[in-house]
Amino acid sequence: MQEAKQQFSELIRAVRADGPQFVTKHGEEVAVVLDIAEYRRLLGEDQMSFKDFLLTGPDLSMLEIERSDVPARQVDFE
Repeated sequence: MQEAKQQFSELIRAVRADGPQFVTKHGEEVAVVLDIAEYRRLLGEDQMSFKDFLLTGPDLSMLEIERSDVPARQVDFE
């Protein structure tokens, strides 16, 4: 059990230092161990939602925007 723990610790160190590590069984790649940040990036979890993106925009309440009281003109599309 102690040897397995040591090898697992070395695997985690290699992931952090060298990137993704492939796990093989009988010479065939069966799994890959990724850094958590890379895993989340691949899932898209590190991207902000559209709502959060809009909320990070500038504060527009400071702008002095005036709107005309004149009704819009009528347009005949015939």
